[in-house]
Amino acid sequence: MHIQHVEIGNFRKLQAVRIDFSERTTIFVGANNSGKTSAMVALRRFLLNQPDFSVNDFTLTHWGKLDSDANAWEMQPPDEEPKPIDWGEVLPFLDVWLNVPPTELHYVQKLLPTLDWNGASIGVRLRYEPKDVQALRQEFLTAKRAASEVMGQADASELKGSEPVTDRDSFALWPRSIMDFLSRRLRSTFEVKAYLLDPAKLVSPKNGKANPQSLASESEAIKGDPFKGLIRIDEIVAQRGFGFAPLTDSRGDDKDEERGHHRSSKLSGQLRSYYTQHLDPFDNPEAKDIEALQALHSAQSAFGQRLATGFSDALKELEKIGYPGVTDPKLTIRTSIKPIDGLNHSSAVQYEVPTHLPDKQVAHHLPEDSNGLGYQNLVSIVFALMSFRDKWMRVGKAGRTTTVDEGLVPPLHLVLIEEPEAHLHAQVQQVFINQAYAVLRNNEKLKDSKSLRTQLVVSTHSSYLAHEADFASLRYFRRLPAPAVAGAVPISSVANLSEVFGDVDQTESFVRRYLKATHCDLFFADGAILVEGPAERILVPHLVSTRSEYEYLRRRYITWLEIGGSHAHRLRSLLVHLGLNTLIITDIDARDLNGKSAIPKRGEGLLTRNETLKTWIPKEGSLDALLDMKGNDILSSDPSGYAIRVAYQQPIKVKFKSAEPAEALANTFEDALVYENADLFINLDGAGLIAKFRHALNGSADLSALAQEVFKALAGGGKAEFALDLLFSNKDENLKLPTYIHDGLLWLAQQLKRKEEDIVGDAGEVTA
Repeated sequence: MHIQHVEIGNFRKLQAVRIDFSERTTIFVGANNSGKTSAMVALRRFLLNQPDFSVNDFTLTHWGKLDSDANAWEMQPPDEEPKPIDWGEVLPFLDVWLNVPPTELHYVQKLLPTLDWNGASIGVRLRYEPKDVQALRQEFLTAKRAASEVMGQADASELKGSEPVTDRDSFALWPRSIMDFLSRRLRSTFEVKAYLLDPAKLVSPKNGKANPQSLASESEAIKGDPFKGLIRIDEIVAQRGFGFAPLTDSRGDDKDEERGHHRSSKLSGQLRSYYTQHLDPFDNPEAKDIEALQALHSAQSAFGQRLATGFSDALKELEKIGYPGVTDPKLTIRTSIKPIDGLNHSSAVQYEVPTHLPDKQVAHHLPEDSNGLGYQNLVSIVFALMSFRDKWMRVGKAGRTTTVDEGLVPPLHLVLIEEPEAHLHAQVQQVFINQAYAVLRNNEKLKDSKSLRTQLVVSTHSSYLAHEADFASLRYFRRLPAPAVAGAVPISSVANLSEVFGDVDQTESFVRRYLKATHCDLFFADGAILVEGPAERILVPHLVSTRSEYEYLRRRYITWLEIGGSHAHRLRSLLVHLGLNTLIITDIDARDLNGKSAIPKRGEGLLTRNETLKTWIPKEGSLDALLDMKGNDILSSDPSGYAIRVAYQQPIKVKFKSAEPAEALANTFEDALVYENADLFINLDGAGLIAKFRHALNGSADLSALAQEVFKALAGGGKAEFALDLLFSNKDENLKLPTYIHDGLLWLAQQLKRKEEDIVGDAGEVTA
């Protein structure tokens, strides 16, 4: 048995999303404020800590509708039936869909939608809803009327000459609206109820938006917790401050555990909890505990005798002042030693400091607070995972039960971890994600078990962690602009990256290997810039970081990828699924009809060698056609608010040893740079391509001759060295980016501004 997927609706910015769960590990990735945390909080609210709901968990888009519908209650005549609110459209919910093999039918008997269940998925909706709609309405109206009466009395006093109330139009007593009312009364008036779902009505998401089924008005809630005895849930929360914030929450079926139980964030506290659950020899002692109990008894007796001797003089002195009297109880000293006392101090957990030629007799030890925060965090997280596993499997004392129900082990263990990368070194992050699942399965009963399953869900901002994870386990959270509806707010969608390429093919294998090789942070970026070669990868980001016209781009999280035009199109499916605003800086790479590289010229039937231009954007192979394209011709926009644009060499007017400007047609980034910076390169000192360009500029009689010489110079290579030499020359402050790149960067900045403002608009051309 395992969770197949969950659907979250009307919860914060997750208005309707489906999140597919891998059978082992699922990784939530996405840019900041994309909904990853909302998804983890939704799982926590519905599965772990239901009392923690607040009005802020309701999708903001629905606040206006709820307020409007509730205001109608006030206008309704007392003798008329109030207009019902369509709660199903606005209430937060979590649908959990389980894949249950026929051999495990006995676990889910109470969750079967029909008696003739045929093995389809089993769905349960957990919905946060009013306990009693009529009681909620009455309580709200009572509070509103009480506030109105007080305001009426204030108005009457003002008419009699009292001090006037200023700013009366913006002032109102609680509750101003139903949402204002619920800000104080939510927990007393709402609760989570569970409902069975119909597998026949399960619909696949469309364009990243889920289509959860509607509940019939006559649907009856399931009594009790639908997942009790079925799923054990443990969590490690984000922002773990040692000594300040709780490290873990847990939701299990143990007799001594309650939902939302907070554990100590220090390792010594976790050890004490682990000891109590699994090791305490006083709890249902076994034969192997006798030796320890005898040793404790001997120590307690010896210490008791020492205390009696030590306190004897003090007690005799006390008797001299008349206490105790004949009828008073007499003071005695008795000791009680418990093993847990040895862990109840700040130095219970220590680290041995490695020394040269170590001697165990003189080894140095420091308390846990003295170790690095990153190491503390790693050890503590791993120990928490071990504790989760052992409590699920009822290791040691936890396995001693008094009832049949307590001895049952839930067949599914769900573990949630938020941002494990906090305070962890990059390499440690990679090790952690590779080992976390193995730790959760490190029990003889779990090794090859198909009936006891573990699912790990991790949310992260770490490109290192995402890099190490299996591509098929990634779930990408994408920010969407606000729909064109009054009062709407930005929402999110979720893409299952295992579905990006469909069947495994050469393209998917290439992208997987490419992402591994580049170690890029594509899944966390606001936008992406793909560049053609090493010269662009070195110079363009540097110039963006130093020029005021690109200041906005410096404030955004931009991923730079070096990938040639012959391969950039292979990322198409991934970029489309991510919905990422992308600029592809590439070369036009002219060739003749024989496939040989050529100097760009009009009217000679030349073609482009660039596969991205030929097969993706703008799907054109003719050089003459490409030279005249601009604006919407060279971009692909999507109604959901993102666009992908290419930037390649286009005609420019330059003066070169002539009175009138002439048209220059560049072939690559380097010759475009020369054409637009001729005054700089003609006197620039340097070797390699810099020297060749200098000689070409000085030795060419006109633009046509210059094109020939530059073409020859570039045939010899050395582009990366050329870019590094430019940086070393300290002349880069006078370097002008080619116009095609400049315009592309301004376009990307405009796209990101639109997204920041959550406005869906036409992704048009941006001029310099």
